[in-house]
Amino acid sequence: MAMIVERKPLNWAERTYIPQILIGLKTTLINMLKPKVTLQYPEERPVLPENYRGMPTLVKDPNGRIKCVACQLCEFVCPPKAIRIVPSQIPSEASNANVEKIPKEFEIDMLRCIYCGYCQEVCPEEAIFLQNIYSLNGLSREELVFKKEKLLELGGTFPDHYYKWEKKKREAQEGNPHH
Repeated sequence: MAMIVERKPLNWAERTYIPQILIGLKTTLINMLKPKVTLQYPEERPVLPENYRGMPTLVKDPNGRIKCVACQLCEFVCPPKAIRIVPSQIPSEASNANVEKIPKEFEIDMLRCIYCGYCQEVCPEEAIFLQNIYSLNGLSREELVFKKEKLLELGGTFPDHYYKWEKKKREAQEGNPHH
């Protein structure tokens, strides 16, 4: 059995929608007098917080060498498995021959990356950093799988505070491997 509900008849103000229009105009006028919060992006950029985690990138040391030693810790710790590294041996005549390995291939799938920062935290060489880059675009999935060259271009050069490999090279040349 259907229940019949009696509707209260609308009064004159409710039938004309004038109160709702006036409430909307009041809200508009109040917001017109407030300071503007809209940025004219991309000319104006937002101020990012100090602990902002943006896109991961690879960096070079001050000598222009890639800091990554292909230990693959970032690859193993990445929750969405967005990082892929193929290690390679370094030729014995190279200037950084004292380093065990370098990445032959290093790629990050930016569509899978969740910007968690685990890769930066786990890296023993300080070779991967989350930059303040937040604007990311591409026309295909393949464009958003960043290879080693693109990651190095975006990362640039970071100061090396430890010079770990320089110390090991010096010790090997001096014949004193255990310091």
